[in-house]
This record gives sequence, C-alpha cells and structure tokens, in this order.
Amino acid sequence: MRVLGIDPGLTRCGVGVVDVEANRTARLVDVVVLRSPADLDTPRRLARIAEGLEAIIEEHRPQAVALERVFARSDVSTIMGTAQISGVAMLIAARRELPVALHTPSEVKAAITGYGRADKKQVGAMVARILGLDDVPKPADAADALALAICHAWRTGGVAGAAVRESADAGSTADSMLTPAQRAWIAAERSAVVSGAARRLKR
Repeated sequence: MRVLGIDPGLTRCGVGVVDVEANRTARLVDVVVLRSPADLDTPRRLARIAEGLEAIIEEHRPQAVALERVFARSDVSTIMGTAQISGVAMLIAARRELPVALHTPSEVKAAITGYGRADKKQVGAMVARILGLDDVPKPADAADALALAICHAWRTGGVAGAAVRESADAGSTADSMLTPAQRAWIAAERSAVVSGAARRLKR
C-alpha cells in the first residue's frame, strides 16, 4: 500500500510517501517539506502548497492520503493555517478520488512508538528505525508526515484494524497476541471515542 502522509501547515507542510507491505514492512519513497513565505498573501501561499502537493501526487500516485486531525491550539493563526492546508489537501485528494483519513497526534504516536504521549524526538527515532534510515528525517514536519503515512497503512492493513479491535473487545485470546504498539493504538482509539462522547454530552 502506498500512502501519502501530510502534516499540514501554512509555513511548513510535511509530506511523506511510504510503501507498506502486509507484514508491516515499510519503505521510504519520498519525503519533503513544502514551504510558503510569510510575505505572500494567504491565497498565494495556499496555491504554492497546493502546487507542491499536486506534483507529489502526480509523481508517486499514492493509494490513500493521511492527514493530521486539526486540534485547537493557543495560537489562532496557526490553527487557521493548518485548517486551510488541510482543506486544500482534502480537495486535491477528492478530485483524484483518493480516500482521506484523519488521525489524531495521540493515535499516530501510539501506533508508531506504542505510547500516545511520546515526544517528537521519540516519534522521529521510531520512524527512522521503521524505515531503516540512518538519520531521523528533519525537520520534525517531515518525520511527522511519514509517521502519519505509516500509521494509516498499518491500521488499514489490519494490524490494529477493526477485526483485531473487535476480538480484543470481546475478551478473546487475540488481545494477548497484540504487540505493545497495537494495544496502545486500540487504547488511543477507545480514548478518542470516549472523549468525543464526553464533549457531546457537555454541550
């Protein structure tokens, strides 16, 4: 499975492409950080990132796109830029009929490191290890994009997918066969569902 991972940002947008086999073996295809200068107006900055995303998709022909889910942060301008690039990326993918998945940072960290609160250094180190790289991809946006792509491929490949989750939820022996990373992934997903329900109840 070839996946395009995108760590959205208006100033820096991390983009990583990986090939992942059914046995979870992952191979780096390409990684780049697209940039747009702050002295341009927002429409032209969006257009510049969009051109880069389109070129990468045309060159590598991914089968799916994985994006980081946008969360509220203290810096409103950062939120806006991230959301705008996410929208651009989803539009580009939709026009090519590519499936798009959104993953929270904790989901990605759990899938890659086995710990939903891992820091960027830990994520980068594991990405390099998984892909067999001598060095950690830099800047962090690049490593994050690759982590998103690997996370999505592992999930949709069934490594910690619906069938495994269902058997684990049912209390079967499959739960004892999971790796720590897979168990952490399931826990992160359950936590996200509970948190979402709690937010809705508070409204």
